[in-house]
Amino acid sequence: MRWKLTDRFAGLFFPKEKAAMIKTLAVMTSGGDSPGMNAAVRAVVRRALDRGVRVYGIYYGYDGLLRGGDLIKPLNWEDVGNVLQRGGTFLGTARCEQFKTVEGRRRAVENILERGIEALVVIGGDGSLTGGLLLANEWPEHLEKIASARPELQPIVEKIPTLQIMGLPGSIDNDLSGTDMAIGVDTALNHIVHAIDDLSSTAASHQRTFVIETMGRNCGYLALAGALATGASWMLIPECSLELHWHQRMVECLDKACKTGRRHQMVVIAEGARHPDGLRMESGEVRKILAEKLGIEVRLTVLGHIQRGGAPSAFDRILSARLGVAAVDLLVDEPDVVHRHMVGIQKNRVVSTPLIEVIEKSREIQRLIESGDFSKARELRGEAFRSMLELAESLTAACPSQKSAGQDRVVIMTGGADSPGMNAALSIAARRLLDRGVSVLGSKDEFYGLTHGDLIDLEWNDLAGWMGHPSSDIGTARSSQVREDFGKIAENIAKFNIKAIIAIGGLDTYRHVQRFIEMRAHFAEFNIPVALVPASIDNNLPGSDLCVGSDTALNNIVEAVDKIRDTAGATRRAFIVETMGKECGFLAAMSALAAGAEKAYLPETGISLAELNRDVSELRRSFESGNRMVIYMRNEDASRHYTTDFLRRLLEEESKDEFEVRSVVLGHVQRGGSPTAFDRILAGRISAGAVDALLELMKNGSNEVLAFGLKDGAVVSCPLSEALDQLDATHGRPKVQWFMDLFPVIHSLVKSRPYRRDGVEIVDKEAADPQLF
Repeated sequence: MRWKLTDRFAGLFFPKEKAAMIKTLAVMTSGGDSPGMNAAVRAVVRRALDRGVRVYGIYYGYDGLLRGGDLIKPLNWEDVGNVLQRGGTFLGTARCEQFKTVEGRRRAVENILERGIEALVVIGGDGSLTGGLLLANEWPEHLEKIASARPELQPIVEKIPTLQIMGLPGSIDNDLSGTDMAIGVDTALNHIVHAIDDLSSTAASHQRTFVIETMGRNCGYLALAGALATGASWMLIPECSLELHWHQRMVECLDKACKTGRRHQMVVIAEGARHPDGLRMESGEVRKILAEKLGIEVRLTVLGHIQRGGAPSAFDRILSARLGVAAVDLLVDEPDVVHRHMVGIQKNRVVSTPLIEVIEKSREIQRLIESGDFSKARELRGEAFRSMLELAESLTAACPSQKSAGQDRVVIMTGGADSPGMNAALSIAARRLLDRGVSVLGSKDEFYGLTHGDLIDLEWNDLAGWMGHPSSDIGTARSSQVREDFGKIAENIAKFNIKAIIAIGGLDTYRHVQRFIEMRAHFAEFNIPVALVPASIDNNLPGSDLCVGSDTALNNIVEAVDKIRDTAGATRRAFIVETMGKECGFLAAMSALAAGAEKAYLPETGISLAELNRDVSELRRSFESGNRMVIYMRNEDASRHYTTDFLRRLLEEESKDEFEVRSVVLGHVQRGGSPTAFDRILAGRISAGAVDALLELMKNGSNEVLAFGLKDGAVVSCPLSEALDQLDATHGRPKVQWFMDLFPVIHSLVKSRPYRRDGVEIVDKEAADPQLF
């Protein structure tokens, strides 16, 4: 069965009460810990309480379920109030050999029955989900034995004839079928990328080669994505079909790269990488081969458990929230369905897949890798994995696979406000073109460089090091062209033999390209194809669900709010945190969800006086109940008159000295720093797609102008005119914004208390008007 989150949640702020069988559920984390598990537990607990369902927390996984006692405790709203930013899992996790026995599982069933638990939400990997499915399948047999041995439990046995199981994928290896990303993967990948970035600086200083080992016993996603995001020289993953003499090819490639000017190299290997015969490969063995054959100093770094530690990324927090809420709603809204499912994310949509299907497909891939059928394993990984592997393999070469076929050139420019990940988009687009035998020029400061002939040759070896650079190394000056400028642009297009343009930037860049197109009637040189790659931290561009840079900005905001929360013990304070975004509320809304803010003021919904009055009352009530900190997010253009400073002064006046009020304007810190792994991969996927389409347009002599983006998890394109038709020009944002469908999820989790307790409403609907948000 497949279920779309947006379909289920449209307008769903006050779900109707049903005669649902589910009145009590339990949540547990199991297997290896994964960043974001706490966020998932929080989402399950708060959504369940909000729907009138009692919740138990099971400590230390299946071991706690078996032992019972104080290891299975009720959880309330406040118990999960400050866990979002914490790594690991506050519920704990442990291996339990006794659970593998029938007797052990029967004891677990007794503990479940004693508390009237009707559904179990299991957050973990393949083994954890298998344990839950096994328990559910054996349920009738256990009930029969327990009913005869313990007659006092007979009434409960009759009430719970079936155990519902909902799984949430928690595994940094990303080796579970049924979901594009598992909880914790993005955080682990960021740790890998940051580690390689840091190692690159010392490697460059000493002209050294490093071998970096990542986790991934049966899935090479972390190593693959890490190599692509950092411009590594070579990678080794379980899904790769290696030749018998693979090491000779690796040595030749690195040696050639060194001789052509690349003085330091990064080789990324997954812990589960294998030889052609299926035997596991040792990272130390790879280091020894390189050192002996190249006669150079090679260092080995095993990243180990640092990959699964630390605070979860914004992506993992949001993913956990979406999946946790969906799991609870499926249990509550579909009482007649026997749930043995895992809730995952596919193409940016929440879906549920039968657990048996998830487990069998995941294990089939593992079996294929162990038997050496790597091509079939890659096929089962999916199209996104295969395309990323193809891209990474082409970019890890020592030099382009084709020499330049002629004097024709493509120019790449970055424009508008700078955005983290622009360099990654530029680097991959340029290397993709060079690999196809096309010369590439970089235009300094968008159209300014094309106007004044300020163009630079983009070289293969230089570009690999740009992946982690902030902003844009060729500049993004905001400039508007006058009539005389277009004549100069036409001259330079002819002079430098430019046959196509790739423009990376925000809404200003889109409009500059549109103006460029309008001048075609006057300049024949402008009749060349153009590809647009969306790059804006505001995430306000049409034709794409996400823009390059928005994930980095979101993480910058969340990290800042986490630091603000660290001061919670000092005194009772309310903070109003202002984010960028222009008239698009993406950053404010999603940071509220990821950072656990109590509210977000957005331009899409505006701010009213009545709303502010309710906010003051709710704020005072929150502190009276023992809360020591409240955080409100405010988009910079949420209201023309109710500014951040106005809100601070209003709340401060109404506080009556019962609490302090502070305002924080994050400003340009949101667009600074090295891009996240997500932004680098996003930039790579869209840029590669843009290049492939552009080459086809050049081949066919087309002058089409296409805007590229990511929609429903796939790289798509449409004519620029169609993209601009999707734009709300007055407010500078798309007419339809997917994240607005997440409002019920956000609203359900960030408020200070649930709407219901034991099925009874405890908050007045008028006071909890969704327009508050």
